[in-house]
Amino acid sequence: MKTKIDWDNLAAASEYQTAIEIQKRLQEEKWMEADVGLGVLIESMGKSKKLALKSQLIRLMSYVIKWKCKPQRRSPTWAVTILSTRNEIEDIQEEIPSLNRDYLELVWEQCFDKAAKQAEVEIGKKCGLASLSWEEVFEREYNLFYLYEN
Repeated sequence: MKTKIDWDNLAAASEYQTAIEIQKRLQEEKWMEADVGLGVLIESMGKSKKLALKSQLIRLMSYVIKWKCKPQRRSPTWAVTILSTRNEIEDIQEEIPSLNRDYLELVWEQCFDKAAKQAEVEIGKKCGLASLSWEEVFEREYNLFYLYEN
C-alpha cells in the first residue's frame, strides 16, 4: 500500500517532481489527490516567484544605492546590472500579474533595508540614504553618459 504524499514537502523540494507526481495521480484517475497536489504546487510556485521578485528588487536597489553613494566607482557593468534586473522584474510581473506595483510597494521598505546593508558591505561605507523613490529605482536612466545628482 502506497503512503499518502506530503505535497507541501515535495513542492518545497522540487516543483518539477511535484508536477510529475500530479501527472501520475491523474493517470491513475486519483482526481482528489491530484487536485490537492495541484493546489499546493500553485501556491509553491507563487511563493517562489515572490521570493525571486524580492531578491531582484533587493539587487536592483543595492545597485542604485551604490550608484548614488559611490559615484567614483560607477561602471558600465553597474548600469547594465540595473537595466537587466529591471528586465527580470518585468518578466516576473508578466508571468504573475498580481506581483504588481502594489505588491512591490508592500515589500519596498523591507527590501530597501536589505539592499542598503548589501550595498554598504560592498562599497565599504555607510551610505546614509533613508529611502529610494520609485522613480530612482524603476524610471531613472543610469549610464555613464548622463550623470545624475545624488
